[in-house]
Amino acid sequence: MGICKKSRIIRGAALLCSLTLVLSGLPAWAADDIEELEDQTSALESELEGINQDILSLSEDISSTEMQVEILNGEILRTSDALEEAENNEEKQYEAMKIRIKYMYEHGNASLLELLFSAEDMADFLNKADFIESLSEYDRDALDQLQDVHQEIADQKSVLEEQQASLTELQASLKTQQEELQKKADETSTNLEEVNAKLEKARKEEAARIAAEKAAAEAAAQAAAQAGSSGGSGNSGGGGYNNSVVNGGSISASTSETTLLAALLDCEAIHNYDAMLAVATVIMNRVESPRFGNSITSVIYAPGQFEPVWTGRLESRLNAGPTDLAVQVAQDAINGSRLAAVADCYYFLYAGSTNRDGVNIGNNLFFVSW
Repeated sequence: MGICKKSRIIRGAALLCSLTLVLSGLPAWAADDIEELEDQTSALESELEGINQDILSLSEDISSTEMQVEILNGEILRTSDALEEAENNEEKQYEAMKIRIKYMYEHGNASLLELLFSAEDMADFLNKADFIESLSEYDRDALDQLQDVHQEIADQKSVLEEQQASLTELQASLKTQQEELQKKADETSTNLEEVNAKLEKARKEEAARIAAEKAAAEAAAQAAAQAGSSGGSGNSGGGGYNNSVVNGGSISASTSETTLLAALLDCEAIHNYDAMLAVATVIMNRVESPRFGNSITSVIYAPGQFEPVWTGRLESRLNAGPTDLAVQVAQDAINGSRLAAVADCYYFLYAGSTNRDGVNIGNNLFFVSW
């Protein structure tokens, strides 16, 4: 019996030696080291969250800029078409004027004299003389007007192209910033993963060290108890589209807002009731949607939404005054009239500039979402 008790004491001492060797092989992570790693993790997480917010904000800016570029592309194409038409009209007027001058030259003054002397009295004579003189004046005036229209459209196209170039440059700058932020986010994520790995390793090793110390202490206590009980008993335990008009409900609008809406309709739609009501329906849909402004003024002047606002065309139309048809459509829309074909649409573009799905009314393509 004494030999057995002595053997148990020897085994306990050996266990203590083994645990001491195990503990000596574990790195001693101080509580301060783990706390420092936790602080680094928290700081990196906050930094990464901020970078992701910046990336999201830039993405929204890029999306808004892309929308403005697409709108401008449509307006440039619309203006190019109008410029081509103005050039054709100018050429036709010029050719017609040349034909009249050629006729008068070839027939000489005789035909003009015949016209004058065919007058029945002096009043008739003076009227025919005024008519002959007004022919050349009419040609000059008509040609001047066409040239003015041609120059106005060319100037407008130049402004649009300058704005398009500026927006394209801004878009490229935003994308560069986004790429730089994404690179920084990737680097921060990598650093965060490395610190988290170190922190996890430190916590596991610290837990293993504490567990080993506890096991060693329990083994030591058990060995001491066995040694102290060597004289005892030695007992142990275990253990094509619908052009019908529907009523969408009236809204409150001042006289100035009615004029503002009418001016925008003159700028954005051809002079056709359905085409203008389609644009007005989009404006009314936005006014009634929580995603946009809650008034005609706030919707029209929202940043980056309507090209005539940026280019000054809207201001020019307001100064000149909207057409009677535009005022009528604006008032009808304010009173509740909506074009059924676009009753759920919130956007439109010049149809010639896009291949989106939508409803084409008056060369504008209407669609529900961007």
